[in-house]
Amino acid sequence: METFNVRTHQSVEFIEITNQVQNLLQQGDRGEGLAFVFIPHTTAGVTINEDADPSVKQDMIADLQRLVPTRQSYYAHLEGNSASHFMASLMGSSVTVPIEGGQIALGTWQGIFLCEFDGPRTRKVQVQFTPASE
Repeated sequence: METFNVRTHQSVEFIEITNQVQNLLQQGDRGEGLAFVFIPHTTAGVTINEDADPSVKQDMIADLQRLVPTRQSYYAHLEGNSASHFMASLMGSSVTVPIEGGQIALGTWQGIFLCEFDGPRTRKVQVQFTPASE
């Protein structure tokens, strides 16, 4: 398993990490297989979505904030970040992407995003590469 850190700068933001994952691929002799990307945090997640138009991630953040109430009095969890836990669960803690010829095989407009919901913080991203079976 390989690990890298991402520093977030806002309380809620999406940071594209596609290049960091691809850089890990290039450090080894990787051909065909899968990359499993995992975020080991309860108030951050990961998703694959459009990376060409920044308004997509802005819209996603706005809709998540509309869906999940931020009023702390609404929750029993008293740390003040319950909404962050809900948003992270909605996004999920992992994605799996195919590897073809040592390259991440995403769609034309797709990118991998770390989803921060309780920042700013330094977040860990873990990547496990599994070669295709022969």
